Amino acid sequence: MFAAIVRALDTPPVFGQYAEPHAGDGETVIDVLAAPLSPIVRSLAAGKHYSGSGDVGFVPGIDGVGTTPDGRRVYFLFPKPPFGSMAQRALVSTGSIVPVPDAIPDERAAAVVTAGLSSWVALNHRSKFQRGETVLINGATGSAGALAVQIAAYLGAGRIIATGRNKAKLASLPESVVKIPLDDQANDALRRAFSERVDVVLDYLWGEPAGRIIAAATQGRGSRAGEPRLRYVQIGSIAGETISLSAHSLRSSGLEILGSGVGSLSMNELVDGAEGLLASLPDGDFDTPLKTVPLAAVEDAWRDGSDDYRLVLRP
Repeated sequence: MFAAIVRALDTPPVFGQYAEPHAGDGETVIDVLAAPLSPIVRSLAAGKHYSGSGDVGFVPGIDGVGTTPDGRRVYFLFPKPPFGSMAQRALVSTGSIVPVPDAIPDERAAAVVTAGLSSWVALNHRSKFQRGETVLINGATGSAGALAVQIAAYLGAGRIIATGRNKAKLASLPESVVKIPLDDQANDALRRAFSERVDVVLDYLWGEPAGRIIAAATQGRGSRAGEPRLRYVQIGSIAGETISLSAHSLRSSGLEILGSGVGSLSMNELVDGAEGLLASLPDGDFDTPLKTVPLAAVEDAWRDGSDDYRLVLRP
């Protein structure tokens, strides 16, 4: 079969022939229709993700949309190595597939779940979000962050606050969203936002922006009556892998820092999250800009660094 193949960790995958997968007990071979190129896929292919092995000679891709041998159209997660989703066929556990609603095109289902699953599970599983709570999305100008705005609204957020460096993209978010550009004036705006209470932060950036947000959230805290809980959910780290965190930020406030990803969530929880997100997609009308490219153009797709859309490869 044809597939994208990781030959070296420092170069894009190449298009070529690869061995066919064969299903064993509890496994299914999926005919792939759409395979999204997400940040985690890039990181795994470069040997930089904490859940990767650092090996080469594998097919990249951790999810996609395809059909089962009996003709069902499904979304699948976590193909069994070395068979990733960026191939004509992928090998998956039968417990890692969920149905795709009939009205949703392949590419849209793939793009929405790969970009939206992080916020869906962070809200529903990690933070135990409740309707009416206030959510701050740090990094809302990327495709995942913009989908997090849609998902938080669908789940009943009472107030949504969005941060980001791109003022034009912030301005394109719904009028009801409070927008805080991460510029020189952001600290005052962040302190005002937290003075009115924020219940959950979804952080796609980490690094320096996270340090500013945590400082704004915890400054002047220490009430003897106790401070309200603030569930800070760390999802992505495109602004840096580390932050500077003072001890009193934790002692004086209700700040709770949680991770959301492979490890802090089980595979079953992620599959359940994908099923819930897809089932809600028609009513929620979740959408994200996407660009479809043929699998044969995988090297060009890998060099496309745009954050204006999600790339989806079609075998």
